[in-house]
Amino acid sequence: MSSAFVKEPEGGEAFEDLPDRPISTEPNFVTPEGLALIEAELARLHEEHAAAQGADDKASLARTGRDLRYWTARRNSAQVVQPPEGHTEVHFGSTVTIERDDGRRQTYRIVGEDEADPAKGTLSYLSPLSKALTGKRVGDVVQAGTSEAEIVAIA
Repeated sequence: MSSAFVKEPEGGEAFEDLPDRPISTEPNFVTPEGLALIEAELARLHEEHAAAQGADDKASLARTGRDLRYWTARRNSAQVVQPPEGHTEVHFGSTVTIERDDGRRQTYRIVGEDEADPAKGTLSYLSPLSKALTGKRVGDVVQAGTSEAEIVAIA
C-alpha cells in the first residue's frame, strides 16, 4: 500500500523522517578557520539538541539530528589546508583581488564549500571563478563570469 494512504500519528509528528542534507562528493578541503566554524556549529547543535530533548520538541529534535549528522560527516571528512606561505600564485586559502573590465575591484578568499559566502568575500574552491584563478599570478587575466578580470593582488 502506498504511504500516501497511511494515517500519520496524531499531532502531525512526521518530523522523524527529515531527509539528510546532501553531502558533496568533492574533497572537503577547509581552512583552519573553516574547521573552527564546523566545530562551533557542532557545539551549538549539540546544545540545541539537548534542549530539544529536554523540551520533548520533536520538530527541533528532527532538525538538529539531521544537522548533527551533516556536520559530523563534514568534520570527519575535513582536510585542513594551511594557507599558502608565498603570495606569488593563487592557491586554496589565498585572498585575491581582481579588477574587472568595468573598473570594479573585488576581493575574494578561496575557501572550502561550507565556508563559502560570496557576499562576504569568500568563494568555494570549486566555483568557476576560483578554478579560473587557481595557479595564476598578478597580472594574469581570467574569465570572470561573462567578462574578463585581471588579478591585481594576491595575499
